[in-house]
This record gives sequence, structure tokens and C-alpha cells, in this order.
Amino acid sequence: MTLVLVAGAGAAQAAGIGAAGGPSEVVLLVQIVLLLAVGRLLGEAMLRIGQPAVMGQLMAGILLGPSCLGALWPEAQHWLFPPGRDQRALLDGIAQLGILLLLLMTGMETDLALVRKVRRAALSVSAAGVAVPFACGVLLGWVLPEAMLPHPELRLVTALFLGTALAISSVKIVAMVVREMDFLRRNVGQVIVASAIIDDTIGWVIIAVIVSLAQAGTVDLWAVGRSLAGTLVFLGLALTLGRRLVFRLIRWANDSLRSEAAVITAILVLMGVLALVTQGIGVQTVLGAFVAGLLVGQSPILTRRIDEQLRGVVTALFAPIFFGLAGLSADLTILRDPRLLLLTLGLIAIASLGKFAGAFAGGRLGGLRIPESLALACGMNARGSTEVIVASIGLGIGALSQDLFTMIVAMALITTLAMPPTLRWALRRLPLTGEETARLEREAVETRGFVPHLERLLVAADDGPKGRFAARIAGLVAGSRGMPVTVVRPGEPTEDPVLTGAVARAAEGARAEETGAVEVTERARPEPAAEVVGEEAAKGYDLLIVGIDPTVSPEGGLADTVAGAAERFDGPLAVAAARGAHRADPEHAALAVLAVIDGTQAARRGAEIAVTLARGAGGTLTVLFLSEGPGRLAGLRQADAAALREVLDLAERAGLRVRTELRATRAPEHAILRQARAGDHDLIVMGVTRRAGEAAAFGPVAEAVLEASDRSVLLLAS
Repeated sequence: MTLVLVAGAGAAQAAGIGAAGGPSEVVLLVQIVLLLAVGRLLGEAMLRIGQPAVMGQLMAGILLGPSCLGALWPEAQHWLFPPGRDQRALLDGIAQLGILLLLLMTGMETDLALVRKVRRAALSVSAAGVAVPFACGVLLGWVLPEAMLPHPELRLVTALFLGTALAISSVKIVAMVVREMDFLRRNVGQVIVASAIIDDTIGWVIIAVIVSLAQAGTVDLWAVGRSLAGTLVFLGLALTLGRRLVFRLIRWANDSLRSEAAVITAILVLMGVLALVTQGIGVQTVLGAFVAGLLVGQSPILTRRIDEQLRGVVTALFAPIFFGLAGLSADLTILRDPRLLLLTLGLIAIASLGKFAGAFAGGRLGGLRIPESLALACGMNARGSTEVIVASIGLGIGALSQDLFTMIVAMALITTLAMPPTLRWALRRLPLTGEETARLEREAVETRGFVPHLERLLVAADDGPKGRFAARIAGLVAGSRGMPVTVVRPGEPTEDPVLTGAVARAAEGARAEETGAVEVTERARPEPAAEVVGEEAAKGYDLLIVGIDPTVSPEGGLADTVAGAAERFDGPLAVAAARGAHRADPEHAALAVLAVIDGTQAARRGAEIAVTLARGAGGTLTVLFLSEGPGRLAGLRQADAAALREVLDLAERAGLRVRTELRATRAPEHAILRQARAGDHDLIVMGVTRRAGEAAAFGPVAEAVLEASDRSVLLLAS
């Protein structure tokens, strides 16, 4: 560390930077390198003692700033971070962009579905948890001596900022500890995270209004009302019409632009536009960035890829610089003044007790037990990164003095360091209830599932019975999760998009209550199906469903057209063949599904698709388990019995009554065909594995069933 500091100081001195020097790119580079290196090392140290890494980044700024280095070696600190406004403006520019990116990521991590699920308790906790500390903060701001106010004539603005700073919680810190304790899916964990999300949202709206008030310079009720009305209109339009527009923007950028990271560019442009819109209506840019994150996080496609790409650059570059700069701005040496030290301790006490009392009371009012309310009160007390952002905004617009800023940063640091151990202590005192046990077991199975991880479907189909049947299959799967579907059809465009209608009707019938409508895009292309699938697959799809006639070649195996499409798609693939009643009426004929399983993971995925289809179409489901041992349940191996039980539990949670058939056979294809005829099933669903080196080969059993069955067949290959 000493070598790095000396090298940095030498570089700054060599560049001629001193108290009277101008801005230098060399000094900026030294500052960035130091903040990144020291922030990373201290972040690692924090993680190893159970604290969030962001606290290490904040402490890196404190270490390199006037609080530590400036007190021990002022010359080096001035060389590294010159007090001149022009030099600091370079680092400030990066930090301001970092604020917007951090809020974009915060919005993307905001789970609105979780808020809806536990809204009663979360709203109660959040309302009380915000109101009590907010009132305490406003009261504190009202009695502060004028010497601590940046603008005594705007005491109201400072008081409101203090109230917001005391009321808001850090979603990231709260979620990190709850996730680490494996409580994220527990009832109290969901309420804690949902309440923190609501706190954050309320806080940013309040901050936007306060900033407009501060910029007006006077308490202009008309200006405040106009800003508040503009904020409400903006939020209403963004969360309704904006969601669909953002989804279309992301899909357009992904599907139409060929350059690298085009979707990330589109999202950053969206963030900037919404930030400018909120600035234009008289509120802070941070609200626009946060709302942009909310909309991007709700996009039904590419969310995992977007999150990974954005998180890397934000976590590695912008977050350490922003939080490091916040630490540089905090001069903790002022706490040597007994009066300011007592005020800081009082601020910490008021913030902690106010948040604790408000959250505890809100939990009780929301119907939670005392131990759960206690855990809530402990969890909501972390301010963390959110508090630092709020304090930085307040300092930047002149609502907070330098002393108040330092006191708030100290409060954020101490409350965040104290929260993890207290929350861990409270959570360990909460035993599982029966309802929680059942729900957690169900969710554990779903997280290992195949369908919950699908985001976007591709269908390659003609407009004949097999194509319309494949479109119906895609609609039933997509409707269960609200997934967008793209249909590619060989041939010329027509005025009546038959396949689009088949997907949309099936999806509407299968749509769950909490999922949105399915977006369907149909593209007619004259090129061969294999070529079209290859081009479209590069845009990012999780499952290809093929329904092209003929499915089977005269010599056996898949027909060339189907095989060509399968070979151009690297992900999971479903081949649909409509026969019997589905050939006569592919869109409306009943589904009596026979799911064939044998204990393998591929068969389990096929059974999951079978459950999804039967539930979506209101059909029946029979599970045929093929084993090499005795044809009875008591004779199954433990692993096979567990695999069968998992599938039956999946069907039971879907609300399906399931028949179970067990067959011990050395000719599984004959057993499958006999059961299909004997049970009067009209769709056989099999999960199969692609043969190594042969993308369109699924093994002799699957191919024999596909060739010989007089019932519809769906092969899911992965």
C-alpha cells in the first residue's frame, strides 16, 4: 500500500500538480487506479468478515481522503487528490455517471412481483418504517443550529433531506444478508426485501421533489405541486405503456443490430433519456435512472444476460469510484470536536431507534408475530450505498453542509456494519412454519426445473396441421410464464397469420393470473428452414419447437427439413408431430397426455413440459415409468422412485390428477405404444438426449416411437 501511494504521489508531482496546478489526465488515472485497487482489497476484507463489499469501497475513500491519509501525510493526499475544482470535476463526472448506473442496477434488481405477493405486510412495514424516522429527521433538521445549515433560509429543504436520509433503507445490503442467511424465500425474508424496495421507491420520489424544491430556492407550492404531479404522471406512463415500449426496444436492438453489446447501448440510451425527462419535469435525474432499471428488469427476455454484462462494468469500475469519492468527501476529523461527535452519535441513535420502532410497529400492524417483527426491525436499519447516494445528492445541490454530509456518511457506515450481525441473530430465532416448509420445498423443485428458466421461444413451422399443432404447443408453454414467441414460417407472407393466432389463443387459455399477455412475432421467409433457424437462433432463444411436414423421412429418422433446422440450433429442441385427432383439429382437439420417464434428467424435463401442456390445455396426464427392474413401485430403485415422486409432486402442484403406470421391459418403444393405445392417449411426450456428434439424432427408442405411433408425439431433446 505504501509503494502504491508513493508511486501515485510521484506521478502526480511529475505532472506538475499542486495546489495551483490545472487538471491532469495523469492524476485522474492515478486516482482511478488507487480507488479501484484499495476499494477492491478492502471490499474483499469486508466480505471475509461478513460485511458488504461496498463498505470496503467507502472505507477506501475514507482511508485515502482527509480523514486518514490527509491527517497522516497531508502533502501526499494533496498530490493525489488536489483540492482544485477543475481536477475534482474530472472524477466527479465519472461518479455522477456511476450514480445513474447504480440506480439502474437497483431498479433492475427490484422485484415488483415479490412486492405484490406480500404487499399487505410490506406496505404496513414500509409506511411505518418510513414515517417514524422521517418525522424524527425533519424534527432534527428543524432544531439544528444555523451554523450547521448550508442555507439557513432553506431550513425546510435541509430538514426534509435529513428526514429522507434517516428513513431510507438499502435494498442491496438488506437483500445480501437475507440471501446469505438463506432467508430470501422465507416469509419474513420476502417482507424485509419487499419493504426495502418500497422504502427505496418512496425515497427516490421524495428526493426528486426535494431537489426541485431546493433548485427553486423558495418554498413555491405551485412549483412543488407541479413537480409532484409531473412525477406521478411520469411514473404512471412509465409503469404501464413504458413497460411494453422498453420490451420492444430491447427486442429490436437484440434482433436488428449486429454490433457487439447493442442491447447494453440501447439500455444506457434509455436510462439517459428517462433521466433527462425527469430533469425536464423538474425532478432529479436519479428517478429516471431508477425507473429505467425497473422497466428493464421486467423485460421478459435477455434479463440474465443484460444483468451479467451491466453488473460487471458497474461493480468493477463505477461503484468503487463513486463510493470512494464519497469517502474522500467525508472528513471524519471533524468528529474530534466533542459537539459534532455528540451530534453524530445522536443522529445515529435517532436513525436507528426511529427505523427500528417504525418497522417493528409496521410488522405488528401487518399481522406478523413478534419474532418476525423483531427481525424486520433489525433488517431495515441498514442504510449502506443508498444513504451515501442520498447524502451525495444533498451535498451537490447545497441542501447539506460538509459537516452534515460527513455525519450522514458516518451514520450510514455504522448502521450498515451493525445490521448484518443483528439480523443474523434475529433470523436464527425464527423456526419454519408448516406452510413455509411446503412452499420452500415446492420452490426448490421449481428452481431445478426446465420451464421456469425459459425466457424466449422460437417456432419453426409450416401452416399445415403439424405447424399449427407446434404453434399450439408453443402457446401453452409460453402462456404459463408470459414468454415472447417468434414464429418463422417457410413461404411468402400472408394477410392472415395463422400461426400467430394459434400461439396467441393457446397462450391466452394457459396464461397464469400473474403473467402478462404473450407477444407473438411471425416472420414468413422463402429460404430453407435450416437457414432461417440458423439466422434467428443467433438472436438468443431458449427453446426451438419444430412443426414441419413431413416429420419422418421414408428411410426412417427425421426428415431432412426437420433435421436441418435441428442441426442449426444449439439449445433445447422440441419436435412436434400431429397425428390422429390433432391432424384433423390441431388447435382445439383435447390433450390426453402420456409422459414417458425413466429416471434420467432428460426424461424429467420432458415430463415437466407434459405437465405444463396438460395444465394449460385442461387435459389429462398419465405418467409411464419404464424400469429395468420389477414393474411395481415397491421394486423401484431409490433413485428411480425419487425421480417418479418428483414428477408426481410437480403435477400435483399444478393441480393435475395423475395416473401412474409402471412397466419393466427390454423393449420400451413397444411398451410406450401399447400404453398409448390402451389408455386412449393422444399425445406422447418424451424427454430425450441428443446423440453426440449428431444434432438431429435422438436414439432408437425415440425414433421408433416417432415413426410407428398413430398418436401425436412431442420429443424434447436437450
